Amino acid sequence: MTRYLSRKRPDDEPGPATRLFCFPYAGGGASAYRRWQRGLDAHDAGVRVLPVQLPGREERFAEPRFTDLDALIDDMDAQLDEELSAPHILYGHSMGALIAYALTRRRQRRGAALPRALVLSAYRAPHLPAPPIADPDAGDAELVAGLAALGGIPPTLLDHPEILSALLPVARDDLRLCLRSRAAPAEPLRVPLHLFAGLGDRLVGVSEVAAWGRHAGRGCELRTMPGGHFFVRSDEGAFLAELASLTRRYATERVAA
Repeated sequence: MTRYLSRKRPDDEPGPATRLFCFPYAGGGASAYRRWQRGLDAHDAGVRVLPVQLPGREERFAEPRFTDLDALIDDMDAQLDEELSAPHILYGHSMGALIAYALTRRRQRRGAALPRALVLSAYRAPHLPAPPIADPDAGDAELVAGLAALGGIPPTLLDHPEILSALLPVARDDLRLCLRSRAAPAEPLRVPLHLFAGLGDRLVGVSEVAAWGRHAGRGCELRTMPGGHFFVRSDEGAFLAELASLTRRYATERVAA
């Protein structure tokens, strides 16, 4: 099993055949999606949730982190190639949206298997400047305050400096990756794009999410959600219901027992 998949349901276990690869936001890890399989199953979403674990966090904490998007995508494309040969959908939130898009563009360019759909939330279209999430070189207190204001750090963690000390270096490198990334003109993606934007998102406006339509070659759909930048956390139940209604369109038959 590739290092990018922290856990996976065995292929011989009954379950959805279509895989939903989930890419984390800046500072996040695969654990952000730990409840999604149960939540999506409750809505008969028809997908097998595979949270993607980036290096330098959680069980991959000791590995060097990437601050260059192209280098990350090179490694990820090679490591996940076999897994992405099966029917799949890619989902990314915030920084994860940028990664999911860049991986799809790379695979389209080299003629590899593409996702049945690309689902992106809370990130500006790649021809726009990266959203100013926070200054990666800010002091610890300023960085924590900025991330907490967006909902990127749950309030329960603010009183645990030992956890914050481990989280901040990850967040800094992820922010550097986002700030250094700007998409060059490219062929529109040959997959449907489905976009989610938070109506109360002070960081990424609805129009900035809608601008992804410029990169869509097989249709583009925008849905709005109540909540701010991290509506996937604050309104997780409502979001999973919306996501399930979308993924059912692309789900294949279930794997036989």
